[in-house]
Amino acid sequence: MPATKIILRCSECSEYNYYTEKNRQNSPDNLTLRKYCPVCRRHTEHKETRLRK
Repeated sequence: MPATKIILRCSECSEYNYYTEKNRQNSPDNLTLRKYCPVCRRHTEHKETRLRK
């Protein structure tokens, strides 16, 4: 199964900041990472969302 494209969205300001890929077979749960948000200007939790088309 190929990697699926996902978007990481800031949990505080709801901006879409990072685009990445993940293998859903190896990690079926939603991804949550602490990344830098340029809008909030600090590190916040970013959660996985679906790729908008």
